[in-house]
Amino acid sequence: MEKKEPGTPPPREGRLQPTLVLATLSAAFGSAFEYGYNIAVVNTPHKVLKSFYNETFFERHGTFMDEKVMLLLWSCTVSVFPLGGLVGSLVVGLLVDRCGRKGTLLINNVFAIIPAILMGVSKVAKAFELIIFSRVMLGVCAGISYSALPMYLGELAPKNLRGTLGTMTEVFVIMGVFLAQIFSLQAILGNPTGWPVLLAITGVPALFQLLSLPFFPESPRYTLIQKRDEETAQQALRRLRGWADVEDEMEEMRVEDQAEQAEGRLSVLNLFTFRPVRWQLISIIVLMAGQQLSGINAINYYADTIYASAGVAATHSQYITVGVGVVNILMTVISASTVERLGRRRLLLVGYGICGSACLVLTLALLFQSAVAELSYLSVICVFAYIAGHSIGPSPVPSVVRTEIFLQSSRPAAFLVDGAVHWLTNFIVGFVFPSIQEVIGAYSFIIFAGICLLTAVYIYEVIPETKGRTFVEINRIFAKRNKVEIPEKGEEVTDAGRHLPSLPAKETSF
Repeated sequence: MEKKEPGTPPPREGRLQPTLVLATLSAAFGSAFEYGYNIAVVNTPHKVLKSFYNETFFERHGTFMDEKVMLLLWSCTVSVFPLGGLVGSLVVGLLVDRCGRKGTLLINNVFAIIPAILMGVSKVAKAFELIIFSRVMLGVCAGISYSALPMYLGELAPKNLRGTLGTMTEVFVIMGVFLAQIFSLQAILGNPTGWPVLLAITGVPALFQLLSLPFFPESPRYTLIQKRDEETAQQALRRLRGWADVEDEMEEMRVEDQAEQAEGRLSVLNLFTFRPVRWQLISIIVLMAGQQLSGINAINYYADTIYASAGVAATHSQYITVGVGVVNILMTVISASTVERLGRRRLLLVGYGICGSACLVLTLALLFQSAVAELSYLSVICVFAYIAGHSIGPSPVPSVVRTEIFLQSSRPAAFLVDGAVHWLTNFIVGFVFPSIQEVIGAYSFIIFAGICLLTAVYIYEVIPETKGRTFVEINRIFAKRNKVEIPEKGEEVTDAGRHLPSLPAKETSF
């Protein structure tokens, strides 16, 4: 922590000014909400969509699809979304550097509006291929927004609100999932006549963002550190903070710029070989892999089977799914409202503790429910408990931490790695879990309990509490573990070379 002179007034606490709130709403609704909506929108009406595939095939070939062909086409429809997400995560680093954080989000709307139109006309065009192609584009959109949005919000926020604004990514993802579940009910749009509208709704948030986000500032950090435009950065800070004197925060950004001058612009390859960011890189890989491999997608996959074993009729299970969505939203909002008081580490540790415990109890309940019928209800409770635990920490908090532990020069490359890990592990769980579950059944949840435990141990041992600290202060904490030194405020940039192992310019260019 930097030492303050005697009599120096404490730094002014940031507030939720209208410009900051509206910029967050525009960015999060047009990006994270979109991502969440497209995760869930094809799940509930899958029988209606499969029927459309079959009818289209019959009109073309005079015969219905073979079951294996149908399974292949539907698997493509579902699995191309995370694969598109992986593609999006691989290009986001280049986009946020070239076009800015806000500019990237605006460009990304193309990958939502075009698919919305294609899916909306797919029934009239009698082309199910339009749906599959659109899911790829929507995956690209999700991959870009999943990395660019937390970066944008984290750089807009004052340090005392960075946690709250950072969790907005997950809050709006969950809201998108929930609204998709509501709209997908058979009585609303999840029926043979309403599904084109259901799929086309995904263009509405994108259109909203395209019309509203241009009126809000670009990231001041990007403007100052990368564009070297102090005047525009200062004007943006004044709008976002609601007061004229923003020199303290401008100076903080200059210190960050000075502290990372020796790094240059880090590429992904440099990131893996550059010692001063070694433990930050390992940490985001662990956080993202732990988030996905801890079993959230497997729980969602297995939920219908658990509900059926508890005697819930298939027609009623969709309403339990909506109930799970309510719990998800409620706990994520609680996380967002407490992350600045309780801290990132505590929410992560509590969340993983609940998830691991729920997985262990769920394993026992599934194993013995044939002998004790009442245990089937305990299985349903475990699903709700797991979702609540994941919504407290493992789902929302990594979006905050991954922004905070990197400086400006390494953040785009770090988010590329982070996004790639997120989407790869997402795809692996969805692809591998059904086979694992078929072989070892309920014991598969012990694997997830073990992953929860290992991730929690890593967080406890390695990841520091970041609330209330500047990016440079957080970087100095990691510097001790990386066994390097970062120059203190006031040291000349020319001195940085003797603190940080410098890389040749050709290696650090992006």
